[in-house]
Amino acid sequence: MPKFAANLTMMYNEHAFLDRFAAAAKDGFKGVEFMFPYEFAAADIKQRLADNGLELALFNGPPGNVEANERGLASLPGREAEFNASIAQALEYAAVLGNKRLHVMAGLMPQGADRARHREVYVKNIAYAAAQAKPLGVTVVIEPINTRDIPGFFINRQDEAHAVCRETGADNAKVQMDFYHCQIVEGDLTRTYEKFQAGVGHTQIAGVPDRHEPDVGEVNYPAIFDLLDRSGYAGWVGCEYRPRAGTSAGLGWFRSYLAGSRAN
Repeated sequence: MPKFAANLTMMYNEHAFLDRFAAAAKDGFKGVEFMFPYEFAAADIKQRLADNGLELALFNGPPGNVEANERGLASLPGREAEFNASIAQALEYAAVLGNKRLHVMAGLMPQGADRARHREVYVKNIAYAAAQAKPLGVTVVIEPINTRDIPGFFINRQDEAHAVCRETGADNAKVQMDFYHCQIVEGDLTRTYEKFQAGVGHTQIAGVPDRHEPDVGEVNYPAIFDLLDRSGYAGWVGCEYRPRAGTSAGLGWFRSYLAGSRAN
């Protein structure tokens, strides 16, 4: 069965952030991920991971100006120095926390902007991030995101993302395949995953269309989990969804995988 990591940004919001680690461990998770750790000392997060026997699967690089609703810097012309500094900060956290996946967000492309110019910057920045991450054994992942959730997000399709990774020439630049986003933009999840699986560095799940638990909506997640097992995928499956009610109360789908020695 897949290894499931609770996304502590979206899940366990009943608790303060640093208390979510214990809540996830109590429910049986062995791994966690989250978006942005930068409001907390890396040492404090590391202690919560250690205290609860948890592995950190992934977190995101700094998104830019949060107050201006920025969603990453990697594709933004003229922001290269700021991007480089953000990668240095993220890797300082990764060195302490021990995770081997770093999600680097592309950012938003303004209407009327030169897409070719944004793409040129994006490829160069991802290549730079991957080069900086490699000595730490860290893989940089990029994620296509649907434009319903984030209008204007620069990259939306799996084929686009895999082409960017190939162009970087970096063997530690991979794609984060979120089946939720992929279903909204492309569908055909099985064939899409099979086509690109060699370049997939991380996966995530959520019910479609409302981004709740994966036991509701239009995606047959048991079939997806079987697909991941058959393919030999050994990475984490990030549970990046918004619980319908209490987080623990909505984990019936997860407990069914824990039952009878099927623990992750």
